[in-house]
Amino acid sequence: MNVAVLSEGGWGTALALTLLENGHATRLWGPFPDYLDELRQRRENPRFLPGVPLPETLGIEADLARAVAGAALVVLAAPAQYQRGLLDQLRPVMPSGALYVSVAKGIEVGSLLRMSELVHDRLGPVRLAVLSGPSHAEEVARRVPTAVVAAAQDAADAQAAQAAFMNAAFRVYTADDVTGVELGGALKNVLALAAGMCDGLGLGDNSKAALMTRGLAEMARLGKALGGRPETFFGLSGVGDLIVTCASRHSRNRRVGEALGHGQALADITRDLGGMVAEGVPTAASAYALARRAGADTPLIDAVHAVLYEGREPRAAARDLMTRAAKPEIPPGFLAG
Repeated sequence: MNVAVLSEGGWGTALALTLLENGHATRLWGPFPDYLDELRQRRENPRFLPGVPLPETLGIEADLARAVAGAALVVLAAPAQYQRGLLDQLRPVMPSGALYVSVAKGIEVGSLLRMSELVHDRLGPVRLAVLSGPSHAEEVARRVPTAVVAAAQDAADAQAAQAAFMNAAFRVYTADDVTGVELGGALKNVLALAAGMCDGLGLGDNSKAALMTRGLAEMARLGKALGGRPETFFGLSGVGDLIVTCASRHSRNRRVGEALGHGQALADITRDLGGMVAEGVPTAASAYALARRAGADTPLIDAVHAVLYEGREPRAAARDLMTRAAKPEIPPGFLAG
C-alpha cells in the first residue's frame, strides 16, 4: 500500500525502511527541504541515522500534500513536542480513510495530552494506532531482531498496524490499552534520565537495578491513576522499553542524565545534542504535572523534575530518595482494577 512517514528523524527513517522492506510504496517527509535534498543525494541520513543506506526506492518528499496523497497508512514520527505543529499542517491535506500510527514517545507540555489524544484533538475521529516498545532506531534500521506492540481501541486497527510493520526482524504484538502503552513509552524516558544520573554519579549496578525496579512500580502506579492497566507496564512498552532506555549506549535520555550526573548544565547538554531530541526532558515536566493532578506518588519523577527544573543537585536528589520513610514494596491491591 501507499505509506507516508512524517518526519525524517532516526526513528521515522528506520520505520520507513521497515515498511519499504515489507513491500509498501513508502515516502519519507521532513520539514527541512535542504536536508531532504542531502538525504536524496547521499542516500543516507547522516545526522540521525549515519551509515545506513537509503534505497533508491524510498521516496523522499518535501511537500507534505504530495507525501500523503493517496496514503493508506500515515506514520506520525515527529518528536512529541513538535507533533501539534505537524498535525495542524496535515489537517488540510489528510488522506481520507487512512490509518494513522503514532510512534512518538512523550506527553505534550502544557496540554498534558498523550499523542493519541493530541491526534484526535487536531485531526478528529481518525483511525489510529500507537506503536511502542524497546526499539532503538539504530538497531531497527540494521534489522536487529526487535519486538514492539501496536495498541488501538479498535482491534482491527491494531491488527492492520501489525500487518503493515511486522517482518522477520520486527515482531509486532497487539494490545487494546492505548493509555498504558503510550504512558509506558513516555514515562520510561524520564526514568532513563535518572538511570543516566546514576552512571554520571558513579553509582553501581545495585543502584541502577533498584531505580529501574522502583521506576517500573512508579510507572504502573501513575499509569493506573491515569486510566491505564497496571499489567501493561510489565510488557514491551513498559519494562521492555525501560530496560533498553536505561541501559543502552543508543539512549539519548540516559546520555543526558549521565551528563547531568557529571555536573554539566542542561542548556549545554541540549546544545551538544546537535538537533536530536531527548524526549524525557520535556516529558518530565508533563509527567510531574499529571502526577500532581492524579494525586499519584511519584518520587523518582519528582526527583528528576527537581534536578531539571528546580536546581536540585543529582547527588542530593539521590540522597532524598534513599532517606524517604519506610514502606512495603508491594502494597495490597496494587494490581487490582
